Amino acid sequence: MMNVNWEKYSKLYSEGALLDKLKKYAAQAGKKLVYLVLLLYHTLQKDNVPFKAKAIILGALGYFITPLDVIADFIPGVGYTDDLGALMMALAAVSMYIDGDVKRKSKEKLESWFGRQADDEVSEIDSKL
Repeated sequence: MMNVNWEKYSKLYSEGALLDKLKKYAAQAGKKLVYLVLLLYHTLQKDNVPFKAKAIILGALGYFITPLDVIADFIPGVGYTDDLGALMMALAAVSMYIDGDVKRKSKEKLESWFGRQADDEVSEIDSKL
């Protein structure tokens, strides 16, 4: 299991940097990873999420933003593997704050980027929440 320094990576987070990375690399990162990012992003926007949960989200999103982490993002086929692990860990830690509205907003944005198509990867994530 990965040991992520959430505090270190939370300092790398900014909404602009996150949206820039998603716009440039969404197709390369894939639907599953982008959906995880969107779930965390929309959970971060909620007022009733405690500081500790938001700190974890900020760390995970900061980890995603940085291109040079445990496995560099530009390596074809494996570059986002570590990001996926970090995002899944964060998602598990904050899943109690992910509600239907967060899922809806995340799916709408995902569909705007990838198109409207049934996706087992997204359903698989939703079934675990």
